Amino acid sequence: MKIASAQEMFDLGKRIGAQLRAGDLILLNGPLGAGKTVLVQGIGSALGFTEVTSPTFVISRIHKGPLSLIHVDTYRLLEGGKAALYLDDLDLDTARESAVTVIEWGGAESARLSDERLEIDIDRTDEERVVSWCGIGPRWAELKL
Repeated sequence: MKIASAQEMFDLGKRIGAQLRAGDLILLNGPLGAGKTVLVQGIGSALGFTEVTSPTFVISRIHKGPLSLIHVDTYRLLEGGKAALYLDDLDLDTARESAVTVIEWGGAESARLSDERLEIDIDRTDEERVVSWCGIGPRWAELKL
């Protein structure tokens, strides 16, 4: 899917967010500036949150609501080369079952958190983004974008 603007990325996030339920895990990958956080802002908007900001420096933010949003950015964890160890320290399993979890830079270390997950890749070339996704497990068979 080609995305031409930040608004289109936000709207895609809203369409995804409208279909989410407790326990869902989404892994986002793409280069810096690809629009990962804008996509999460759209997801957050669909869940009722207006202030979703990048957790790059704090690693994780939890937005509490009827369906909470756990927003994680593992970029800084990857720099240290011990992402799996540091990810375990976040204790995401404790809160995940009652929330939606979105992990930016969610690679193999994050994939082990669930056998069912939505993996989204954003490729950035100039001003256009190309978004592709793969649903892992039966939960995602009915996803409509």
